[in-house]
Amino acid sequence: MTTTPESSKHNWDRFDAMSETERHASALADPDARPLTSDDMQRMPRTPQVRIIRRALGLSQEEFASRFQIPLGTLRDWEQGRKEPDAAARAYLVVIGRNPRAVSEALHPPA
Repeated sequence: MTTTPESSKHNWDRFDAMSETERHASALADPDARPLTSDDMQRMPRTPQVRIIRRALGLSQEEFASRFQIPLGTLRDWEQGRKEPDAAARAYLVVIGRNPRAVSEALHPPA
């Protein structure tokens, strides 16, 4: 059974002939595609998943952007992976994720 694209420039016959176990072993043996170690994971910055935060709050993109004063285009870029939040935005998203009510109240105090 062929599982690879028909229109590719590569000849996938060899790959298609491999079992899942052989594919996995081959991937692990590739020095350019080594798995991440726990040290690698510790070193990597954690980017809050803005879509998950927004959905947990039950807000549309427009509502989330308005409530937390984030430009709608920026929010969409983050959610679609076109851009990554910078350090300040990551910190802001962490705070929103942990205490959205406090952030909302700070940005929109009662009159």
